[in-house]
Parts: sequence; C-alpha cells; structure tokens
Amino acid sequence: MSKTSTKGIWKVISASSMGTMIEWYDFYIFGSLAVVISTKFFPSDNPTAAFLSTLATFAAGFVVRPFGALFFGRLGDIIGRKYTFMATLLLMGGSTFLIGCIPSYETIGFLAPLLVLILRLLQGLALGGEYGGAATYVAEHAPTGQKGYWTSWIQTTATVGLFISLMVILATKNVLSAEDFDTWGWRVPFWVSIVMVGVSYLIRKNMDESPEFAKAKKEGTTSTNPLKESFGNRYNLKFVLLALFGATMGQGVVWYTGQFYAMSFMKTVMNVDSSQVDSLLGIALLLGTPFFIFFGWLSDKVGRKYIMMGGMLLAILFYRPIYKMMYTTTDVNYKTEIVEKRLEKTETNQNNDLITTISKTYTDETSYVEKKITFNDKKEPQSHVSITINSSDEWTLILLVFIQVLFVTMVYGPIAAFLVEMFPTKIRYTSMSLPYHVGNGIFGGLLPAISTYFVTHAKNSGKSDFYLDGLWYPIVIASVCFVIGMIYIDNKNKTNHI
Repeated sequence: MSKTSTKGIWKVISASSMGTMIEWYDFYIFGSLAVVISTKFFPSDNPTAAFLSTLATFAAGFVVRPFGALFFGRLGDIIGRKYTFMATLLLMGGSTFLIGCIPSYETIGFLAPLLVLILRLLQGLALGGEYGGAATYVAEHAPTGQKGYWTSWIQTTATVGLFISLMVILATKNVLSAEDFDTWGWRVPFWVSIVMVGVSYLIRKNMDESPEFAKAKKEGTTSTNPLKESFGNRYNLKFVLLALFGATMGQGVVWYTGQFYAMSFMKTVMNVDSSQVDSLLGIALLLGTPFFIFFGWLSDKVGRKYIMMGGMLLAILFYRPIYKMMYTTTDVNYKTEIVEKRLEKTETNQNNDLITTISKTYTDETSYVEKKITFNDKKEPQSHVSITINSSDEWTLILLVFIQVLFVTMVYGPIAAFLVEMFPTKIRYTSMSLPYHVGNGIFGGLLPAISTYFVTHAKNSGKSDFYLDGLWYPIVIASVCFVIGMIYIDNKNKTNHI
C-alpha cells in the first residue's frame, strides 16, 4: 500500500475490529460475572474459596493463550491471516455459548466446574490465535508510517469488549428481577454472544487476504516451519524475549490492573454494589477509549518506546496512592451514620439457618447492608456486605479508574505496531503472538487471582492497609519490564528487523 493511500482500510479495520471486539466480549463476560459465577459452578459453603476458584478458572483461560498463539500463529503464517482468525472466532463463540448452558453445581456437582474449565481453556486457545491475526492483518494493510494509528483501532477492541459485556449485564439486570437474574438471567450475556459471532463471521467471510502475506505467498517466501524459524533462530528469539520482558509483560499487568483488578477490587474489597461498579467502570472505559487511538497516532510521530515506558512508570508511581484513595472514598469508618435509621432483621430460612440483615444509612447518603448467615449445621458463619455509594463518591471512583485507563492506553495503544515491526512477514503472526500472549495471558491474566490472594492473606494477618498488598504484583512486574525496556528497546519505528 502506498504511503498516503488508505483506500479500503476502514473496511479492514471494521471487519477486524468487530470480530476481535466480540472475542474479547466473550472472553471477558466470564470475568464480569465472576462474583455470580462463583455461586453457580462452585461449592457454596466457602464463598471466599469459591470466588478464588472462579478467578483461578478465569486465569486458566489466560494461561493457555500462549499455546493458542503457537498453534494458530503457525497456521496463520502457513495458510494465511484471514482463515485462521475466522476459525478462532467460531471456537470462541461456541465455547462462550456453551458456558451459559452448563447446569449449576447443585445439579451436576463437580462436573460443573470441570466443564467450565474445559470451555474456558478453549476460549483461551481461541483468543491466543485471534489477536495476533487481527493486529498483523491490519498492520499489513496500513500505509507506511501509520501503523501505530491504524493498529490502535484494534487496541480499542479489548476495552470496548469489556464495556459491552458490562452494558449487556446491566441491561439484563434492568429487564429481569434480581431473583430471575440470579436464577437464570446471568446466562443471557453468554447466549447473546452466539448472535454477535454469527454476524461477525459473515463479515469476515468476505474479507481478502492481507497484501503483504498474499505477495509473500505468490513469491514463495512464506515459512514452511514458522515455529522453528521464530524460536529456533537465535537472532529472532532475542527479539521475542525482548518483546516479552521489555514490553508485553509490563503492558499486561498495567492493562489488567487498570480494568479487571479495579473492578474486582471495588466489588470484593471495597464491597461496592455490583451494578454501581459496572456502571462507573463503563463510564471510565468510555472516556478512556479514545486515548488508545491518540497514543497509537502519537507513537507514529515520536516513537513507541517512551510512550509505553511512560505508562508503566506512571502506573508504578501512582497505583498505591490511587487505590488508597479509592478505598478510603467508600470506607464507612470515615462516614457518619444516622443511628435512628439503622434497621436489624432476623429470620430463618428453610434449612433453619439464622439470617441477620443489618441496614445502615449515612449522612452523605451512602447506604450499607450486611447479611450474616449462621448455619444450622455448624458450618463457619458467612457475612456479605454491599455498599451503595452516593453520586459524589461515584464520580471520584470514575476519575480514579479513568486515570488507570489512561496508563493502559499509553502502554497498550502502541504495542501492536511495536510488535508487528519487530518481525518479518513470513513469521510475524507466530513471533508476535507468543510474547504478547505470555505477557498478557500469564503475567496479566494471573493478576486478579494473585492480587486477590495477597489482599485476603494480608487481611487475615490483620494488616491495616491490607487492601494495598495486591498491588505489589503489578508494581514489581512493571518495574522489571520498565528497566529492561528502557535499556534495550530502540525508539525507532521500523518496518521489521530483518
């Protein structure tokens, strides 16, 4: 494609972005519903263990992403970009739909979490092949010198997919009663995906192969063994490792801290009402998404390195102050209760368990509901707290999450172009997919489970600032990546290194 021509690129962008967005929607609907899912597919006698098990299952999808990158990356470099990421779309859509069909733990016992895990692994394999294909496909259509701008549209799809998953959940909750949503309505967002996948498949079916790959195939210069050429070649392997430890590892933890851990933290550590969290996170994501495009465009002008490294450095310096402010904003210990409005109700359920509900109201219009269950069969008592915050606190949290999303856009906006430019056409799909999915799938994907475990352990140990312990994981990983990236990454944008 010529330096100035953008003919047809919007068709490429829309087709690629829509499919990738739907795959992210499918992948993240599980995380968005983690709190509900933990009560459906896992034993209910220990809510904390059930939630951690859900996060571990969520993380399992990330762990297998590198294997999907290897499998589908190899196919993409041999048979082409188009057909490979059509296959990943169908695999992802089918797996997501089936998760919504699995009977609960109460119905089929341990078979429920096992089936969820299997389908979650298939989702991870599909996503492992999708992103590299979409980013490579768009980059190979982009005009020279504009890869950062055009590939940044693909970078928005992960956030947009998460945003749409939150909106579908909120819409379902608004249409159904709380009881219906808890009973069966939570399955609807999983079922909806099959329609979206069908539409995207029809659009992708009419796409052409990327010009760079088509040219390489015509000239007979495509790779016959992409895995060997990507990782058996010491020179190329050096760039694969640099991409991982100098860029995608840090980008992965910043991405998942700013979006998924922020959501999990507000719901499970701050105990903010789940629907409120979904709403405020959705607003923060909506406000932040255009900055993916901005930083992708800027990276074409000033280079990728300093924008990505700057995002990591800001995250390292400001995560703890941001999360401390988030926690104290809604901490009822800093609020004044209207004592005369306190209500306490005690009742028993059909199992003769004693249920005590305590409702409190505060002068700033914050409301607090705590439900304690003392079990008749001598199991450990359970306590669940839900805090509904006022509009002022909501906007404070929106701002604090938005700042984190800005860090995300800095590290994530330029990364696709950065990775594409590191590797030659014939092994690009394979070479870029592995470091991306190890950095995001393993280092990033394990973050919610690891950080939640750190917080839980610190709380049980009696630490006063227990809620900050989960941040050590992203801070340490991002710091290591920042140092390596600053020393070894070149700030020059290039076509590829060979």
